[in-house]
Amino acid sequence: CLPANQERFANGKLVTVQFHPSAQVVMTAGHDRSVSLFQVKNFSLNPKIQSIYLESFPIYKAHFSMDGEQVIATGTHHSMFFVYDMMAGSIIPIPKVRGVEEKFLRNFELSPDGSFMLLIGTSGYLHLLSMKTKELISTMKVNGRCTASAFTPDSSKIYSYSKEGEVFIWDVRSRKCLHKFEDEGSLEGKCIAVSKNNQYVACGSSSGVVNLYTTDICLKENRPKPVKAIMNLVTSATCVTFNPTTEILAVASRDTDEAVKLV
Repeated sequence: CLPANQERFANGKLVTVQFHPSAQVVMTAGHDRSVSLFQVKNFSLNPKIQSIYLESFPIYKAHFSMDGEQVIATGTHHSMFFVYDMMAGSIIPIPKVRGVEEKFLRNFELSPDGSFMLLIGTSGYLHLLSMKTKELISTMKVNGRCTASAFTPDSSKIYSYSKEGEVFIWDVRSRKCLHKFEDEGSLEGKCIAVSKNNQYVACGSSSGVVNLYTTDICLKENRPKPVKAIMNLVTSATCVTFNPTTEILAVASRDTDEAVKLV
């Protein structure tokens, strides 16, 4: 296969590559302040649909909305973020969110049902926004520092992983903490994922170990035993994600080249 972004290579590090939820389109975004969309036609040519530029805004993360009509993009050193409305072709800046006191807004997650946007703040704060209005609904707080979060497939719960290796499970409706557990052997939490069938939770830590738990045990025990500990990465595990049928788990580290394993 030729590179997906063959018609326009980025002039800097790419931070996001994502397929559109329903169209034959792939998006790339990165430090060169651009978001580019390419049509995935066949493997010989992927024509560029368009590129948008966000002035003085190196991108930290970009993500399609669940309906595929918007792209949300956060910056590396900004307290604002951008929404690109693909239907209208307009770029909408979202300046300071009222009630969110954060110097930088970088990491975020979108709920699978398309209702919520979760901003992962500093000092353990998690800000739940309405996807429709981009206004603050509520703020939650974990002990320590939150490094990663994931919604369950039905959008009813949030799993938040702290730098200290604890996982907090939140009820989205009441914003109450339902349970918390310790990720076995974790020195520093890095990434977390919940499988599409809600059967498994994967926690990746700085040691490179990825622990796989069943969700029912996570809700009951304070120190659950992983069903499997994946030791294949030798550098920090920075990405874990399940395939749609929950048959494959991808684990990866951005700290070294070619560090991607499929389990």
